[in-house]
Amino acid sequence: MTSRRKILLAVALTAALGASGCSTLGRLNPFDRDDGPQETAGEGERISIVPADQVLEPAEGLKGVDFTLPPATPVTEWPLPGGTSEQWVGNVAAAPDLSVAWRRGFGDGSGGGRHVTAPPVAADGKIFVMDAAATVTAFDARTGAQVWRRDVRPGDRRDREAFGGGLAYGDGKLYVTSGYRVVAQLDARTGQVGWTTRTEQPIHGAPTLAAGRVAAVAIDNTLLTFDAATGAPAWTYQALTEPARILAASSPAVSGDTLVAAFGSGELIALRSTNGNDLWNEALSRASRTSALSEIRDIPGRPVIYQGDVYAVSHSGVFAAIDLRTGQARWQLPVVGVSTPLPAGDVVYVVGRDGRVVCASRETGQIYWIRDLNEGFRAKRRGGFFGIGGRRAVRPVWSSPILANDRLILAGSSGEMAVLNAKSGEVQRRFDIGGPVLLAPISVGDTIYVATDRAQLIALR
Repeated sequence: MTSRRKILLAVALTAALGASGCSTLGRLNPFDRDDGPQETAGEGERISIVPADQVLEPAEGLKGVDFTLPPATPVTEWPLPGGTSEQWVGNVAAAPDLSVAWRRGFGDGSGGGRHVTAPPVAADGKIFVMDAAATVTAFDARTGAQVWRRDVRPGDRRDREAFGGGLAYGDGKLYVTSGYRVVAQLDARTGQVGWTTRTEQPIHGAPTLAAGRVAAVAIDNTLLTFDAATGAPAWTYQALTEPARILAASSPAVSGDTLVAAFGSGELIALRSTNGNDLWNEALSRASRTSALSEIRDIPGRPVIYQGDVYAVSHSGVFAAIDLRTGQARWQLPVVGVSTPLPAGDVVYVVGRDGRVVCASRETGQIYWIRDLNEGFRAKRRGGFFGIGGRRAVRPVWSSPILANDRLILAGSSGEMAVLNAKSGEVQRRFDIGGPVLLAPISVGDTIYVATDRAQLIALR
């Protein structure tokens, strides 16, 4: 299996969910063809309609119009997958030269049914990463020296093969979720295990800390919470079941006492973080008569809370801004996405599954510019999925962006990194990072860190 294929995030988790009706080879790899969303909703579902004639293109009235970005400021830690509990970090001051300071291997890369899916997190002068075999490693953020290493797989090895999970830091502790059906607390200084709690379902997404609890979404679309001090299970929330998922998984966003979680059903749900009472539910799905694969309505990227709005994009083709208080959609755009939006100042950026980077007004959803990172890509014939049939090579998939010194920095499954002018969308630089990447870069101090699919952590300054 090629390295690019191994890092493709689109996998229908039918066997893991115990569901039927989603076993076609096409659904295992939805990124190799352009499909629109499904035509009708399933039982108990709502579909938010994006007008069929809505075209994704820059607005004439915004040509030549400037917009404001937040000033570039260094950040001292990145404790959660998105940097903060709202899953948002602004314009960081880091890596002016984007030169490699060091690179370190951190264990097993993707392959053999395993995948590197945990975004790095950073605090207390350390970078924490997790490999494809659920082994967590702490590195010195400045030098790259290994500080400690811990395998969090349960001793009984009930699950011989699993993948996914993630990391979150808080109050000197590192919280770990895993596809091996385990949630654990580690001492961030030593790696010693504080507590371990088994779960009924694998967890493929990273956790979030909220109101003294660890919150994470299991693959059966259940939001699980645990007491951060003891690991005791707390409240749960069951979203609509969905047999088809994207391999990447979301992490909840929290603002005040409101937690917003995204699910494989395409639901974006706001809950009270203290007790799990639901506040509103918005379905990010749209109708289409041209696709079967858009039945995968997953929201694999993290929802982001910024200045009273929630931003999220679904694989079904809806990119939306939603009022955090009421749950009402302020605007929607027809973007098929598997990444996390980036709001900043007057605008919000999102990367489509097709490789197009969109810069839109946060207020109206009107588009300032679009840049296709896959422009000029030429597909080559190759063997089909698992060697069955003749299929075309898929386009590169690009990570969520980070905003650094007014530059958008993204990494791709092709092994490239791209640097765009955040105001104009102009591509300033493209360079080889040394391995395929689908996890968004993070930043601490003057350094940007990238975790590759081959389980290499790369520091750029």
